[in-house]
Amino acid sequence: MLEIVLAGGWMMVPILLCSAVALAIVVERFWSLRPSRLAPAELLGQVRGSWQKNKVDRNYLQALRGNSPLGRILAAGLASGAASRDVSKERIEEAASQEVHDMERFLNTLGTIAAIAPLLGLLGTVIGMIDVFSVIMVQGSGDAGRLAGGISTALITTAAGLSVAIPALFFHRFFVRRVDEITVGMEQAAVQLLDWMHGAEQAPREGKAAS
Repeated sequence: MLEIVLAGGWMMVPILLCSAVALAIVVERFWSLRPSRLAPAELLGQVRGSWQKNKVDRNYLQALRGNSPLGRILAAGLASGAASRDVSKERIEEAASQEVHDMERFLNTLGTIAAIAPLLGLLGTVIGMIDVFSVIMVQGSGDAGRLAGGISTALITTAAGLSVAIPALFFHRFFVRRVDEITVGMEQAAVQLLDWMHGAEQAPREGKAAS
């Protein structure tokens, strides 16, 4: 393996760096984008129970913010409970946009690596082919084995670039999809929170108006 890397020449260095960065991002995103960490399934029910029992105070909101990104979104809605539904919705959207931004961290970098890795490989191949034809101009094309070896060496960088780009592209799409799914779940939870809070406020008013 080391011989193949060395045979690829100096263009293998940026390709290997891209590989290392992509691997680090994939491992970090797998750990960070766990649904159980970002949006615990039981959290919404717990928040509803606490809200119905009037246990939502400053300490509860602080603990909720430290629970998870979904907890911070729900806490933003609960903290604006005395305001109108539109104001509460704006506060929730502001909190959600920050959480989505955090979930998308490093994904642009991973997508960039997927795009540039094959280009780096192609550049290495072009440089290698230039060297091969330079040898042909100086020494002629009599040694077919040497020419084949030079061409094979030139193609190593293209193979290496594709080997980095294909997994990087796959995981980029995978993580983007996961972020979208988690975001949809958070949006549904926020809508339910608004329905509890402001639907319950409107019910007494309607009953009072009817009497």
